[in-house]
Amino acid sequence: MDNTNQRKALINGEIGLFLRGLIIGKVLTLMVIGGLLWWLLKPNLLSRNSVNSSNQNLNSLSSSASTFQTVTDVPNASFNYGGSTAWASIRQLVDSQIQSDRPELQLRYVNPVSGSPGSSSGIRMLLDGKIDFAQSSRPLTDEEQAMAKERGFTLEQRQVGMDGVAVVVNPSLNVPGLTVDQLQQIYLGKITNWNQVGGPNLAITPLSQRPEDADTVIFPSNSNLKGQAFGSNVQYVYSTTEAVRQLSKTPGSVYYASARSVLPQCSVKALPLGSTSSQLIAPYREPLVSPEQCLRQRNQLNTQAIKDGSYPLIANLFVIIKQNKGQEQQIGDAYAKLLLTDEGQRAIEQAGFVAVR
Repeated sequence: MDNTNQRKALINGEIGLFLRGLIIGKVLTLMVIGGLLWWLLKPNLLSRNSVNSSNQNLNSLSSSASTFQTVTDVPNASFNYGGSTAWASIRQLVDSQIQSDRPELQLRYVNPVSGSPGSSSGIRMLLDGKIDFAQSSRPLTDEEQAMAKERGFTLEQRQVGMDGVAVVVNPSLNVPGLTVDQLQQIYLGKITNWNQVGGPNLAITPLSQRPEDADTVIFPSNSNLKGQAFGSNVQYVYSTTEAVRQLSKTPGSVYYASARSVLPQCSVKALPLGSTSSQLIAPYREPLVSPEQCLRQRNQLNTQAIKDGSYPLIANLFVIIKQNKGQEQQIGDAYAKLLLTDEGQRAIEQAGFVAVR
């Protein structure tokens, strides 16, 4: 009987050891499987966390970007403005977008009663109280600042973009380009034939808007030629449209204007410009699009040369603000702030100009 009991106890112990080993084995197996699964899933988890982190960073950046909606103190009213014809694409693309996002603000472009529209006429209209702010493709002159002071206020010019001044000729004219000095001498009447600048034996016919109406200048304020009178051979035109029409008919003619305005024109050719004849820079993105291809692919502004300053004739874009502590100052200040937002600067580049921020 004792032997039987001992045998039963031994069997029960062996069964218990077997069951215990089986349980421990299963637990270890589950731990190994779990570890393998964790190791396989770890890259995905890390990747997911990285993506989430990147999305959070992007959301943070986008939420900190300034937009038309983030500008405060935008007056709720209708305002008149005027000035540079070079700003036409900004008025079409950017100003319409501003008014869509800020419907409380209504802007109306006003042409001058006499003379051609442009930077100069817009500033005169602002001085005369006929508009609330002006758009200009050139800096204010000393005379304009003095006139404002005589009338009890000052004018502020706030830069919002950049453009180039392009020199355009008839497409048939074979000339390598011009230095800024040669261009100036042409308009002073000192250089009168294209053979004096490496071109054919052909008389030069310089075209220009009248200085008092001009959108852009070729004698910068820091030039020793500032205020010089044009030569008697200069023919004056009402607008860039009229000048382009004459250029296509007159092989020896030349004209200067906003690069953004004239580069896409198919009936004229822009010349490279330089400080010296060995450093000529094209105002367009090379290669030059031929007149035959132009209708399908227009020439574009050489934005890199404008940004890095290698192109020698730059036209800065200014909002001209009347500093009189009145509603004109409020709207001029608000309009400049709208254009200087991240959204405004992107829109200015979409309009074909160079941003300043």
